[in-house]
Amino acid sequence: MKEFKFKINGVDYTASVEEIENGKANVTVNGQTYQVETEKKVAAPKAAPVAPKAAPAAAPAAAAAAAAAPVAGGAKVVSPLPGSIIKVLVSEGQAVKKGDVLLQLESMKMANDIAAESDGTVKQICVTAGQTVMQDDVLVVLG
Repeated sequence: MKEFKFKINGVDYTASVEEIENGKANVTVNGQTYQVETEKKVAAPKAAPVAPKAAPAAAPAAAAAAAAAPVAGGAKVVSPLPGSIIKVLVSEGQAVKKGDVLLQLESMKMANDIAAESDGTVKQICVTAGQTVMQDDVLVVLG
């Protein structure tokens, strides 16, 4: 199950997506569950994540870290949507708890908080502010 928190016109929403099978999914929004159909069948998550895009030249050290492949092991936090990274709110080595906001992603002109799905330590940050990402790109690795 994936959980998303977002704000539309100042109203907070919490949505979780469960059981995506044969083009249908159970989606719960603020406690109300809906069965929705997707436009196309959703494939299972990729076994090997797509390498992150190169970061702008303005931050050479961050660009080198972002260009590195995600470290093996650990929980990978992936992008739920294509968009642009607004800001990274954590640093490598930082301890985080489930629900802590790791970064903000702008998609379809909305800012989306990307939160930790479990307690852990930030092992690797795979993106930088201003970077464009696609759905399922690895953003952060937690250990």
